[in-house]
Amino acid sequence: MLLTQNPSFCLSYKKCEKTKVSHPFNKFTNFQLFCKTNDIPLFHNNENKYLTRNNAGKMAVYNGYHYFPTLHHPLELELTTSALQTELYDKDENDGIGIVEFFEGKNIFITGGTGLLGKAFIEKVLRSTSVGKIYILIKADDKGSARDRLDKEIISSELFKCLREKHGDSLEEFLKEKLIPVVGNICEPNLGMDSKDALVIKKEVDVIIQSAASTTLNERYDILLDMNVNAPQRLMRFAKTCKHLKLFVHISTAYVNGRKEGLILEKPLMMGENGRKDNNDDEDNCTSSNSFPRLDLADEISLAMKACRASPEYDVAKDLKRLGQERADLYGWYNAYHLTKAMAEMVLNEMRENTPLLIIRPTVIESSYKEPCPGWIQGNRMFDPVIISYGKGQLPAFLANPQEHMDIIPVDIVVNSTIAAIAKHGSTHYKPQINVYHVASGVANPLRFSEFFEIIHKYFNSSSSKNNIRKIKCFNDFNDFSKYTRDVISQVHGGAVKINGAVKRYKAKVMYAEQLCKMYEFIGFFQGRFHTGNTQKLLTEMSEEEQLDFEIDVKNIDWTKYFLEAHIPGLEKYVLSGIKISA
Repeated sequence: MLLTQNPSFCLSYKKCEKTKVSHPFNKFTNFQLFCKTNDIPLFHNNENKYLTRNNAGKMAVYNGYHYFPTLHHPLELELTTSALQTELYDKDENDGIGIVEFFEGKNIFITGGTGLLGKAFIEKVLRSTSVGKIYILIKADDKGSARDRLDKEIISSELFKCLREKHGDSLEEFLKEKLIPVVGNICEPNLGMDSKDALVIKKEVDVIIQSAASTTLNERYDILLDMNVNAPQRLMRFAKTCKHLKLFVHISTAYVNGRKEGLILEKPLMMGENGRKDNNDDEDNCTSSNSFPRLDLADEISLAMKACRASPEYDVAKDLKRLGQERADLYGWYNAYHLTKAMAEMVLNEMRENTPLLIIRPTVIESSYKEPCPGWIQGNRMFDPVIISYGKGQLPAFLANPQEHMDIIPVDIVVNSTIAAIAKHGSTHYKPQINVYHVASGVANPLRFSEFFEIIHKYFNSSSSKNNIRKIKCFNDFNDFSKYTRDVISQVHGGAVKINGAVKRYKAKVMYAEQLCKMYEFIGFFQGRFHTGNTQKLLTEMSEEEQLDFEIDVKNIDWTKYFLEAHIPGLEKYVLSGIKISA
């Protein structure tokens, strides 16, 4: 079914008394003004039923669930209303979190330092604070090789342009003092470190950041379990031996919440829970999930190992990828990556004891919004294959509700949020508890698929471009999407797909488009909204100077400008090595 000019998406909410969340509009008198878009049909759930608005400003009920008949998600008003922020904090009397003061002289141990987020974090902390030493775990054969990787993959990056301008000829000496490569491997006992390095870090480290992970959505189940579940356990065991540790930081993903719908709060995951959308947090109304088997990490690891031994060598990768997807489907996650990241949160919370734990859950991380240079990115990430394929004229359609939120978050916003949260919760007056932060844009500054596709169409069909690429059409049925895609790609080939071996090229293009859309289908129809109350509170606690130096307010992002002037040019520059995307 083609979703063209799709009516506004309406998010179902569990009953307020069940979720124990107060009605978000209780504090506001302007709710009816907010809802005065009458007579607009509303798109609802996977049954493609349409609901008409009856009483503007009032909640309606559908299949036993409350929903808000409004073009906007109701939480958007709460989180973006200045009255609420003023009620929480008086900015005139706000001295800030003390970000710069906290990081002064602090020593950090980080895994995943050569990845997108880890690298951006290192650069920002070096540029904006007087941090002590940063120990970076690097997979290498020896110290020399580790130093070479540090130089080539981190220091030589264009990401460090501002630092070069700031320090000039003294940059090399500065970085040699600050950045300490440590030979190791998160998948080995004691993190693969030698005893001397481990002893030094145990004595000196103040903050540990777990950023390393396998982020491939359809990776082998055994590899995902080892890198995303076992490795964080190893690091937490090491952390508990550190003498002066103030905080353990785990970089997760907002999609650890699985298939849950409605308002998704910044709550820790409990051992054994599942991600099914019918899972109810209220114990008195949990009959559907009580009868469902609990997720057992030991059983999952054992199952993956048995599958690895049982599969023929030539089929082991395929079998383990299929197993991971089957287990994710069973327990209510969209893929094995999300499932294993959820497992990691569960096990860290279970074993941390008195270790303060900070969990950062970003949504879809893309290129930098502002700093150190707009559009900086590393790797061909979530929506980038979509942009590239469309720019080449190879993606005429997509599986998505055009009114659904994409929930993209620039990497520098994630970095700044992480830094601010570390400074807040690493302070000695905070109890050794667990804190969770959603770093998301979908509520405060939503970008819908329809808007995203309009923006990229504008970029690739600008006056300076020779392209004439048709607009993407959105479908909610895979068969309809597939037929339309095949027809369009066949037309691009002039209909002569059976001549001169063009059949293979035609089939390959169709198959790629189908696989790409199936992989990201979960975002195209995701019926949840990530509550960002902790991040919003963090913003109000920051001083004006901190808000400027460590920007975390997603409401400031102009999505059109971001994609046209930063992200897509950055994608061509940093990922495609200067090659322009063109049909």
